[in-house]
Amino acid sequence: MFEAIKLGRKVDKESFNTEQEVLRTELLQVQRELRQTDIPVVILIAGVEGAGKGEVVNRLHEWLDARGLQSFAYWDETDEERQRPRYWRFWRSLPPRGEMAILFGGWYLAPLEHRVHNLCNDAELDGELNRIVDFERMLIQDGALIVKFWFHLAEAEQDARLRELKRDDRSRWKMTPQKGRQKEHYAHFEYVAERMIRHTDRGISPWYLIEAGDRRYRDLTMGKTLLQAIKQRLSEPPPIEPPHTAGQLELPATPEAQITVLDHLDLEQKLAQDIYRSELTKLQQEINGLCWEAYNRRRSLVIVFEGADAGGKGGAIRRFTNAIDARLYRAIPIAAPTDEENAHHYLWRFWRHIPRSGFITIFDRSWYGRVLVERIEGFATEAEWRRAYDEINQFEEQLVESGVILCKFWLQVSDEEQLRRFKDREAVPYKQYKITDEDWRNRDKAPQYRIAVNDMVVYTSTESASWTLVEADDKPFARIKVLTTLRDAIRNALQDGSFADPGGYLPCGKRPGKGQEANGKEATDNSDNGKQGNGKQGNGKGAKGPAGSDPAAAPPKDNGDQKAGKVKSAKKKSRGKG
Repeated sequence: MFEAIKLGRKVDKESFNTEQEVLRTELLQVQRELRQTDIPVVILIAGVEGAGKGEVVNRLHEWLDARGLQSFAYWDETDEERQRPRYWRFWRSLPPRGEMAILFGGWYLAPLEHRVHNLCNDAELDGELNRIVDFERMLIQDGALIVKFWFHLAEAEQDARLRELKRDDRSRWKMTPQKGRQKEHYAHFEYVAERMIRHTDRGISPWYLIEAGDRRYRDLTMGKTLLQAIKQRLSEPPPIEPPHTAGQLELPATPEAQITVLDHLDLEQKLAQDIYRSELTKLQQEINGLCWEAYNRRRSLVIVFEGADAGGKGGAIRRFTNAIDARLYRAIPIAAPTDEENAHHYLWRFWRHIPRSGFITIFDRSWYGRVLVERIEGFATEAEWRRAYDEINQFEEQLVESGVILCKFWLQVSDEEQLRRFKDREAVPYKQYKITDEDWRNRDKAPQYRIAVNDMVVYTSTESASWTLVEADDKPFARIKVLTTLRDAIRNALQDGSFADPGGYLPCGKRPGKGQEANGKEATDNSDNGKQGNGKQGNGKGAKGPAGSDPAAAPPKDNGDQKAGKVKSAKKKSRGKG
């Protein structure tokens, strides 16, 4: 592959100056046109050391209007970045629609360097590259243009260039001399780079390989290629691929054929007040201690609350937050997206709230709005909400792999109980803010929402991120079930000794296991070879009906498991453990 770009191509100074003026004018023109669109442009700059990647980026800033252009380098992870899933830092760098961002190495830098230094093997590298392919596809289907440049040098040219840079006091090579040692592994670096490029060179996000021996040729070729890519994207819509989820079933019209997972919930379950009070006190004490232990062991907690309107989400959240120190958590209410949020992929606004290691984020509504309200109200196209199932599963998988304890709750009430609560909110002055015209409209669309909820559970209740369905007609019962589930999830995750503190980037997407030390560095025993240590989190497999498995600590009498596609939920008569 790289032999084809070691041809000694050059551009003389006069030709460069002539073409540069025309190119700069055209680039500024397409940048102005870009601002009027909903297209974000991501420019990835990668290549061998010494190829002049920094010079290329400086040239782009010279040619383009810096007010619509940002550059991001990923040399070292900050403490803030190390305490979150690895892709958090990339989501923060993504430009809003109509603007550009230049990423030095981007999401390719760490996998490439880790494989070059033998911190992972080819299979682990390929696994991480598969994730990158999916990530880029997701951004492109949302309207982004990704332009990837690889700048290459022959070995002799690289050696001469590095010697030149070491003599330059303005070069960062003076500050990072270890980079110069990469020339000692030139052949291996080429092998890994070629594998990476071949794996991720796709029609929707191709790599552009540029010979970097002559600076003028390098810069002109890059600029003209970028110009053509933006022009083409402005004139053509982004490629659309079919969603990965199964197609919508066409069900028979009989009521028995329309049953959903929600119909299997026993909404008549209740809890006596004296039992509720005693269990609430005990659970809150346990949760307080477990959350401090999770903080000390740097395990984050992300809690998602979804449910029917007036389902009791706020009350359940308050019973949890009353149990823990206010310095440990943030509660994020999700409403209609702001202009800034609309300018990015819909997951962007949720990534920005992912907590640091040891802290807790509670989402009152969440990313599932894409497959619920946005689906029903037509705010998302059918293609958008259908592919969202797979995008959400990948998002949650990354959270769990990084050590996050993820709990998802759906609180369901009957139509009769919902109507009673709506009228109560209208009658009580301090509750009137809770009821809106939109709540009444949503009630009229209850059958559509039930189908959407069923699809959501089927497609997104996974082994590592299961749904807990909560029977919420009786508020005490629902609150104890939520707290019991949270207690068990945190406790089981902390007892799972196979998961060590991630402590930063995991080589080539490798998941932490017993062979890693607590500080995140690899230990000498690598026998786990990338197995995931926190797959279950104490939530079991699939969507769950009950709170937990300890009869003495779980007053909710239903204890049947529900699994996406194969649901065992609470029947009208509970047969679970008391």
